[in-house]
Amino acid sequence: MRARLRSPDWAGIGVVVAVAALAITFRELTIVPRAYVAICAATHPPLVCLPRQAVLWAQYERWFGMTALLLGILAFAFARRSLGVAALAIGIAAVVNYNGTQGIIGAALGLWGWLEDAAPARIAPPTGNDHAQQ
Repeated sequence: MRARLRSPDWAGIGVVVAVAALAITFRELTIVPRAYVAICAATHPPLVCLPRQAVLWAQYERWFGMTALLLGILAFAFARRSLGVAALAIGIAAVVNYNGTQGIIGAALGLWGWLEDAAPARIAPPTGNDHAQQ
């Protein structure tokens, strides 16, 4: 049996792609350029330095990876589409922000839970009483 994609699945794919694109873009524009180190060390830094510092702090403390891992475990345990989408999105952001070990495991478990929720219901195996009725 194969999982069928429904509109919530397409919305989930859109969320995952959007979060991944946002994480990559933010990192490439504000964290990677060395000029931002000096800009953010100024007496009156621009407002972009606040989320930059928050992302760097969360990266250092491994919040991205641990959040993705927790969401992935929950998505796997409860087979919930919404938890799977969140785990996959945060897992990709975790990998982008160098929290790859926990992030990729959380993303994989989240995807598994998402697909488990999207899979059609299984047919119950026949019981021994079915042959007696024939």
